[in-house]
Amino acid sequence: MNFHFPAPPQPFVPIADSTDVFPVRRIYCVGRNYEEHAREMGASGREAPFFFCKPADAVLCASAGPIAIPYPDRTADLQHEVELVVAIGAPGYRVTAEQAARMIWGYAVGIDLTRRDLQAEAKRLGRPWEVGKAFDRSAPIGAMRPSIKVGELGTQRIWLDVNGRRRQDGTVSQMIWGVEETVSQLSGFFELAPGDLIFTGTPAGVGPLVPGDRIEAGIDGIGAIQAQVVDKR
Repeated sequence: MNFHFPAPPQPFVPIADSTDVFPVRRIYCVGRNYEEHAREMGASGREAPFFFCKPADAVLCASAGPIAIPYPDRTADLQHEVELVVAIGAPGYRVTAEQAARMIWGYAVGIDLTRRDLQAEAKRLGRPWEVGKAFDRSAPIGAMRPSIKVGELGTQRIWLDVNGRRRQDGTVSQMIWGVEETVSQLSGFFELAPGDLIFTGTPAGVGPLVPGDRIEAGIDGIGAIQAQVVDKR
């Protein structure tokens, strides 16, 4: 069997302190998983988690230096959402939270970029979110750190600065649905497999980005990511 044209490259994420890389199969995202962010998006209470997807090739990482984020087309309101990213290293379907814990390979810092104006219009019309969430290069991500090196998740701080000013600041313990619960819930909808990434939600403080903005985001004990928004050529 011959491909009619060259197969696209395999998306991947670097692994911290290693020459190995983590191949990406699918990207899942959890909506409104921090209470304060849920309120700023107009929701309240502990609703059941809901999910959306980004394509695997939305991953954007840098081999050295800050990540360049091209300002996307068809939007006047690009926004940042810093998130803990969970990397799946073992298959699982309809798993319990206890079983889910054994599926987690590692963690990274990610930014769920959102064309907020397009997402808001899709919500108003009752349409899917893809154009607001799943666009090219919408998933900047830092190096992956194995879970055995991170240890137990607790009150690690998650934060994001724009041009040296703090925009988002919280702890991963503020998630409405914890990591194992999230993996368990997601596995009831999809058969999870090694290479899957899960963006687990963002704390309050999401806001706009414009070309020239410098971004720094991180999670204590997991890593940090630096990026700059640039004009798309």
